[in-house]
Amino acid sequence: MLTKKFVYKTIYIIGVCLFTASLFAAYSFAQETADTQTEPQESAALTGSAKPDVFNYQLEGRPDPFEPFIRPQVATTIKPDEIVEEDKELSGMQLFEPGQLTLVAVMFAKGDKIAMVEDVTGKGYIINEGVLIGRHGVVSRITEDQVIITESARTRAGKELITTVVMRLNKEGD
Repeated sequence: MLTKKFVYKTIYIIGVCLFTASLFAAYSFAQETADTQTEPQESAALTGSAKPDVFNYQLEGRPDPFEPFIRPQVATTIKPDEIVEEDKELSGMQLFEPGQLTLVAVMFAKGDKIAMVEDVTGKGYIINEGVLIGRHGVVSRITEDQVIITESARTRAGKELITTVVMRLNKEGD
């Protein structure tokens, strides 16, 4: 009859043999794959046409991996024909645009040309030639029945826009 000790020794010896055989098989397999990988390189080195394995990233048609996926949208776009506003403090008649004023009277006295305008609240103002009106306007000429205001402004592109506003005197009954 077999003893327990004999059975354990037999199982141990068989296990060691299997382990050794698997190590030998793994070593011989690794040796074969290493030989097949070195042969083409050696033959290429002998012929002089060695092509090293270099990774070349193709950028065309692919997004940049370092840019964020979501880009913030710009709330406003810059228009070249937009008028550039100057940051200057307005005073006097510059606080009124020509469309907010009504021509009430025109007077000629000793070579001076004087016009009287009225705002929407009924308050009256006296203007002469050369007075600044609004952000961009200047009273350029006063005639018997009208006041001519020339407005000049610059765009972002540097182009100067010049417009003419005419304030006419309403005759009685108009």
